[in-house]
Amino acid sequence: MTATSHPDDLQETPTRLQSLDALRGFDMVWIMGLEPVFHELAKATHWPVFEWMSTQLIHPDWNGFRFYDLIFPLFLFMAGVSTPFSVGSALQKGVSRNKLLLRVVKRGLILVLLGIIYNNDGLHLTPISELRFGSVLGRIGLAYMFAGIVYLYAAERWLIFWFWSFIIGYWLILMFGSAPGFPAGDLTMAGNFASYADRCLMPGKLYLGIHDPEGLFSTIPAISTGLLGILTGLTLKKTGLPQMKKVWRMVMVGVILIALAWIWNLVFPINKNLWTSSFVLNVGGISLLLMALFYYIIDVKGYTKWAFFFKVIGMNSILIYMIKKFIDFNFANSALFGWLHQLLGGPFNLVVAACTYLLIKWMFLYFMYQKKVFLRV
Repeated sequence: MTATSHPDDLQETPTRLQSLDALRGFDMVWIMGLEPVFHELAKATHWPVFEWMSTQLIHPDWNGFRFYDLIFPLFLFMAGVSTPFSVGSALQKGVSRNKLLLRVVKRGLILVLLGIIYNNDGLHLTPISELRFGSVLGRIGLAYMFAGIVYLYAAERWLIFWFWSFIIGYWLILMFGSAPGFPAGDLTMAGNFASYADRCLMPGKLYLGIHDPEGLFSTIPAISTGLLGILTGLTLKKTGLPQMKKVWRMVMVGVILIALAWIWNLVFPINKNLWTSSFVLNVGGISLLLMALFYYIIDVKGYTKWAFFFKVIGMNSILIYMIKKFIDFNFANSALFGWLHQLLGGPFNLVVAACTYLLIKWMFLYFMYQKKVFLRV
């Protein structure tokens, strides 16, 4: 496949895509501290709506899908969306593909390193056998890197080809392969081929002993999650396409992908642990619908003030993910608001404690935002 320039109608967008920052903040706020708020509300009230929401914020044991499964792939999808606005713009300004390749690879490997640091509480001397190399940031870094390489050297139509190739190829491998001693197509934790490959290939320890949800082999279909984000970014960047057509295109493709996901689920279950192909389509479709919603409200209609809370988070998403390993926000919460938690008493004091914990983290990010300090990778 030869290197091909991207279409001429892809011109640099003059302003930052505000909806992308807001959606990234919406994604991160759940693991930043909003999740415990709903868990505590469910315990305090026993209201069915809060109990249902609390359940949605717990990963299923193996097969199935809950809202919490969306947070990780949505972030990877958005990393893909931003690629045409960053790497693509540099390409149009005349920066060589080889130079951009080094930039993409460097960013991917830095995320892998940050993931190792996060998992192992720093880089203190630890035997390799005790280190966990698989990580959320590592999965994002590798999938972003390979998707970015495809983007750099492929025309837009070939991006679609590679999107389907990775998930169909992964499906065929898992359907016709298995761990030794298991029947072909076994998708249990012990018997599936992806987990077996990780046990053979990955150094250190796996998260669940025989399986790692951020393993190396299941990064293959995750590349398609990144590619779907890149294709979405290319659509959003097209100056010749009316904004509402962009919205409807995202909605239409999103609905189609979700429908295909649940059909595929009948033979290849939706499973975040294995990042199955049906999972890619399901979270990809939902990500497209959310991107369409945020883009319509913020960039098309111009309603931006309500999203400031999320924007502050989204512009420093890597920082708030990493910083809890270095700053004890629980101590700060007790020191600043312990009196309030004790004053309230009863079951709702934990709800308030969860809310003030989230508030402290947001105020920290707001301070960084005011000082224009952002952690970029």
